[in-house]
Amino acid sequence: MTLKIDREEEARRLEEIAANSLYAVGANGLSVRWCTRLFARHWRGGSCLELGPAEGEMTGALVEHFDKVTAVEGSELFAKGIAERHPEVTVHNSLFEDFDTDERFDAVVIGHVLEHVDDPVWLLSRARDWLKDDGRVYAAVPNARSLHRQAAVIMGLLPHEHAFSDQDRHNGHRRVYNPETLRADVIAAGLKVEVFGGYWLKPLSNAQIEASWSEELIDAYMALGERYPDIAAEIYVIASK
Repeated sequence: MTLKIDREEEARRLEEIAANSLYAVGANGLSVRWCTRLFARHWRGGSCLELGPAEGEMTGALVEHFDKVTAVEGSELFAKGIAERHPEVTVHNSLFEDFDTDERFDAVVIGHVLEHVDDPVWLLSRARDWLKDDGRVYAAVPNARSLHRQAAVIMGLLPHEHAFSDQDRHNGHRRVYNPETLRADVIAAGLKVEVFGGYWLKPLSNAQIEASWSEELIDAYMALGERYPDIAAEIYVIASK
């Protein structure tokens, strides 16, 4: 099945997001690096497909662990950056809807991508197709139930937890997940959830945190989020066929 999308519009949208990206900046960059550490606890095998690497904050760690890394990135700007920094990575500058391969992978990494795409269940289904029989999908998304979003609702800054914040709009999000909807999409794609977790117990906005928190303090709250995944800022699943 191939989704019918306006490819020209989607490509334009991705380039606009890439040109103004905050994914690797400040607390966001620290969050991606923490997510990498969590996924690394469960990595196995020698081949990895990374979908939507953006600036490649996780790609460097994948290269260090896996013998072969393939990346699919819809933004030409991001794809060129990945290829320049990591010449050992096979980079496909392609929309997910246009990508296919006969190769099967031990790991398919979808880090903070499902909230961006038109049909996340379709993408998870394709990720399942690209897995080896004993492979795993690693997916992470922001959590609507995060403490800072709940506080924003109480303060009247958001009408409800799943409403788009200014940062959601800036990043081009199409949805805000919660633990139940993330699990539901993974299961709907024919995958089995092996691990569910969260990280980053985030009480304030990125701007407030970056103004006064040390990296050590941020790391402490990243770790605290692992204890309270349902209200952590970020949630993740590791799933198998």
